[in-house]
Amino acid sequence: MSAEPDAPRVAPGGRRDVGPLNWLICAVSGRVAGTGPPNLFLTLARQRGLFRGWLWFGGRLMPGGKLKRRETELVILRVAHLRECRYEFDHHVRLARRAGVRAADVERVKEGPDADGWRPREQAVLAAADELHHRQDLSDETWARLRARLSEPECVELCMLAGHYEMLATVITALRVRPDQPRPRR
Repeated sequence: MSAEPDAPRVAPGGRRDVGPLNWLICAVSGRVAGTGPPNLFLTLARQRGLFRGWLWFGGRLMPGGKLKRRETELVILRVAHLRECRYEFDHHVRLARRAGVRAADVERVKEGPDADGWRPREQAVLAAADELHHRQDLSDETWARLRARLSEPECVELCMLAGHYEMLATVITALRVRPDQPRPRR
């Protein structure tokens, strides 16, 4: 008998499965995101050391990166949209609000980099995210547009950011991680 199609392939772990430190990290992350402990975190934390290494790496990209937080969230949302990764998209819609991404911006992200209303730097960053998704590379023209607006370290980070969220969308999809439920308001 097979499991339901969208059932998690790896169930989110409990406190014993993930360990007390990872449990605490997950609980705090959920508070920040406005949910309970994120299902993704509780799933990845079953591989305890890898989870903490991933958190450190991911944290250097978001929120600790050199790109503006708004740009970071726009790239993450665009990658999630292109990958049709609801978990990643919904999670970052909530986080993006704090970075100044409005509902109209979220709708424009779905339209893509050619939608009206992007600042030139945002348009270049989003166009690069699209090209990295579709080609796994950047054309010389796209690179030149980026370099006209971003420093070399920001360009490196942009490529790492887009690639990281492509990888994360793959993991979320393959493990069938279910979306988080918003925490009830009191």
